[in-house]
Amino acid sequence: MSSSSAPSSVAPGPAAPSLPRLLLTCSLPWYAIDQATKWLAHWNLVDHHREIIPGFFTLVYVTNTGAAFGLGKNSNTFFIFLACAAAVFLTWLARSGTFATAVQRWGFALLVPGLFGNLTDRLVHGAVIDFLSFHLGRNGPQWPAFNVADSCICVSVALFLWSSFKELKGESGAAALR
Repeated sequence: MSSSSAPSSVAPGPAAPSLPRLLLTCSLPWYAIDQATKWLAHWNLVDHHREIIPGFFTLVYVTNTGAAFGLGKNSNTFFIFLACAAAVFLTWLARSGTFATAVQRWGFALLVPGLFGNLTDRLVHGAVIDFLSFHLGRNGPQWPAFNVADSCICVSVALFLWSSFKELKGESGAAALR
């Protein structure tokens, strides 16, 4: 009996949603939420902050001309060019069929509003607007302020990592069957 006639033990998963559909139903709403919350932060928090959960969560208004954790301060122009280059590269990857699985497509769909949300800030305000601030413990250190776009990027990265680990697990499982 040849191995090619053996039935596959792996059931096919659900069909991956199309990228255009995800861009419309996921990316666009998250981009709108990001921009709306930044607009609210800009108009309501510039001169003061609002402590929501004492010692843990505060709404603040912070501008960032660098990257995550304030790295690369005063490099707004560099990050504008980097975001544009990333957008072109991601478009090329999407058109080439790189995001084939549902997890990869969801990762892409969340990366887009993160990328464009922060790029919009850089172009319109000259810096990224951050407004969510958490303290790690009652009197612990403050986590750097962030925004909805940053959250989309973090979830996107987690999805891409998860997809990579799933692929590695699948490759090692296939190798074990040989």
